[in-house]
Amino acid sequence: MYAPPEKLINANKANVETLVAIANTAFASAERLAALNLNTARNMLEDTVNNAKTLMSIKNPQEFMSLQTSLAQPALDKVVAYSRSVYDIATQTQAVLGKMFEGQVAEINTNVSSALDNAAKNAPAGADVAIAAVKSAIASANSTFDNMNKAAKQAVEMAEANVVAATNAALHAKKAA
Repeated sequence: MYAPPEKLINANKANVETLVAIANTAFASAERLAALNLNTARNMLEDTVNNAKTLMSIKNPQEFMSLQTSLAQPALDKVVAYSRSVYDIATQTQAVLGKMFEGQVAEINTNVSSALDNAAKNAPAGADVAIAAVKSAIASANSTFDNMNKAAKQAVEMAEANVVAATNAALHAKKAA
C-alpha cells in the first residue's frame, strides 16, 4: 500500500487551512457589509418617518424651502459615511486576503527553491545549467510579482486618496450650497 509523504500531507493540511481562512475572511466581510446595510436601512426608515412628520407640519412655502435645505444636508452626510464604511470594509478585506496571498507565494518559493536544491544535489553532471536557468526564471518571476505588487499597492493608495478627495469635495460643495 502507498503511504503519502509527510510533506504532501502537511501541504494539503496547510492548503485546507488557507482556504478556511479565506472563507472566514469573506464571511466576516459579508457579515460586516450586511450589518452596515441593515443599520443604514433602519436609519433611513427612521429618517423618512421623521421627515414625513415634519413635512406634514409645514404651514407655508418658506418653511418648506428652509426645511428642504435642512433635510438634504444630513442625508448627504449619511451617504458619504455609508460610502466610507463600504470602502473601509472592502479595503480591509483586500488587505487581509493580500497578506494571505503573499504568504502563500513566499511558501511556494521556499518549497520550489528547496526542491531545486535537492535536485541539484542528485542531478547528473551538466544539469547545473538547467537548474540555474530554472532558478533564474523563478527569480525573474518573483521580481515581476514584487513589481506588480508594488504597483497594485500604489494604485490602491491613489484610489484611497481619490476617494478622500472626492468625499471632501462633496462635503465642501454641500457646505457651499
